[in-house]
Amino acid sequence: MPEVLFEVTKDNLDTGLRGVPVGYCPTSYVDPQKGLFYCGKAVAELAYRTPEEVIYLLYKGKEGSPEEVGQFTADLKKRAQVSSEVIKHIYALPRKGHPMEIFPAALLILGMLEKTGDYREDCLNLIAKLPHLVAAIINFHAGWGETPLPDPKLGYIESFIHMLKTPGKNEKELAEAFRLFAILHYDHGGGNLSTFVGKAVASSLEDLFGSIASAMCALAGPRHGRANQDCLEFVQEVLKELGENTTTDEVEKLIRRRLENKQLVFGFGHAVLRVEDPRASVQYDFVKKHYPNHPLVKIALHLREAGPRVLKDNPKISDPYPNVDAVSGTLLTAAGFPYPEYYTLLFGLARSIGIAIQIVYERVEARGGKGTPIVRPKYIYRARA
Repeated sequence: MPEVLFEVTKDNLDTGLRGVPVGYCPTSYVDPQKGLFYCGKAVAELAYRTPEEVIYLLYKGKEGSPEEVGQFTADLKKRAQVSSEVIKHIYALPRKGHPMEIFPAALLILGMLEKTGDYREDCLNLIAKLPHLVAAIINFHAGWGETPLPDPKLGYIESFIHMLKTPGKNEKELAEAFRLFAILHYDHGGGNLSTFVGKAVASSLEDLFGSIASAMCALAGPRHGRANQDCLEFVQEVLKELGENTTTDEVEKLIRRRLENKQLVFGFGHAVLRVEDPRASVQYDFVKKHYPNHPLVKIALHLREAGPRVLKDNPKISDPYPNVDAVSGTLLTAAGFPYPEYYTLLFGLARSIGIAIQIVYERVEARGGKGTPIVRPKYIYRARA
């Protein structure tokens, strides 16, 4: 008799498969009370490691020795440069749209010109080339000129910042903030929308680049990756209305007014968590330490206190606490990257890594190496009323 893991009822239909188990995730999971874990390690414990150490952990499923991580890093550096032909085609794309519309196109171009057709090799190549690819997209979209080549003397994120032509950038400050942001966003279980979409598309045996492109289309939506942009705009609106010298009580009154007027309040709630997102907690600690007097940081900290006070009054809200998006845009702005149109792209730069590694598992490791079958959920016919 097979073990019953979940019984499907009518209440599970038309709910976005929420809570319905469909497979295994070998890289990460979310505990409702403890938050996100990468391969059994709490993400808060990993937040100040190097990106290379954390990517190694996700890719190999275990922590590496300094020698192992060093060899892995050297291999990535050898793969890091995107061909000039790919860059040429990126710079020929339209600049009118959102950069998250350019990103999937760039991934498809990269796949057309550089894929090997081997999921493992393409995964490593993608991980290595993402900083160059994304830097080129930002420089092109922003009109900042040609993109420098990766610098093999620099770390994974440091090389990315070197390639960005951000006006007046402070590379040290950006490196600290971008490293933290990236590590907190590398993976998030197997069932978030972008990850599920990428794996579902790969189940048709679509190549890694096309699968990640589809995942990034999912990430681009305002209910998913673009939430960080919305949250920053919300913090900016509160700052504009109340000023930086406001109080938590005044911010609480503003939230109550917005809810009474049926306006949205951004940065709170999570599908699984029932506590403040530890990824948010790490970012709050970072901005309090590095940018305590920044106007947006002051507002974000007031919102952190006031939001749960108000939202706890609503019995329909199961998680009234800040999520990862509540403060990430504020952090990036305070660190000297005040370009919110690129925040979802930075999210995609990080999250593509976890999704690619999960695709490798599902295509070449799952079910004794056979891989998972093509995704084909059952839908029940019902005529529209």
